Amino acid sequence: MSVPDSETVLLITRNGMGDADPILQKKLITTYFKLLDENDVLPAVICFYAEGVHLVVEGSPVLDSLRSLESKGVHLILCNTCLNFYNLIEKKQVGIVGGMTDIIEAQRRAHKVITL
Repeated sequence: MSVPDSETVLLITRNGMGDADPILQKKLITTYFKLLDENDVLPAVICFYAEGVHLVVEGSPVLDSLRSLESKGVHLILCNTCLNFYNLIEKKQVGIVGGMTDIIEAQRRAHKVITL
């Protein structure tokens, strides 16, 4: 079993991946997380903020992959302000609710930050 890459942080800021039709965005992010999980490409932290918090709540197409990644040691940090803004705090399914300070700290510790 692989261990998370302590140097990589992913920033998820959209309710999908890329700047495309919303259906395509969801398909892309679903494939992305599935492949990360299946291939044990494990970032240290995945931060979800802005519209990205929609991916960690009830009904998200990526919950199974995120649960698996989390079980493999990947830390999922969810923006409290964003969850509250979208009234999603009660629908959270994975991850730990944090603040901007937690996201900044994850970025500070990272050697590589990737924004999707």
